[in-house]
Amino acid sequence: MKIKLSRSYKKVAKNDVLATVFVYHVAGTEEQLAAFKTAQGDNFRESEEGTPLFFTTRCAGNSGSLIITAAGKVVVDMSQFDQADSLAKQYGGNLGQELAKRAAEQLMGSSAPVVTAAPVKAEAAEKL
Repeated sequence: MKIKLSRSYKKVAKNDVLATVFVYHVAGTEEQLAAFKTAQGDNFRESEEGTPLFFTTRCAGNSGSLIITAAGKVVVDMSQFDQADSLAKQYGGNLGQELAKRAAEQLMGSSAPVVTAAPVKAEAAEKL
């Protein structure tokens, strides 16, 4: 099943901590959506247009995939995020940092290059 980010909102969670909830539209075959509805049980929700919705407090990017586990729970497939994290840690340093930037661009669906601010020289800073 595929998910696409619809919106997000804030809610008060445990211990009065403010949490962000990400709402995703779910798409799939009739069989997949029936399995999703069954797995969600009382937590199943639809948009006003009848599109199934998935709610999570963990951002999965602009789009992604859902998995129904052997235990019948619906979870976001975070394997690409985990792979990117592993590679960045594996290589560390400048290479790890660049790998992390590029992976984040791809995972978040951004085609725009990451722009980093150049350090301001002391002489230029005095003129500000």
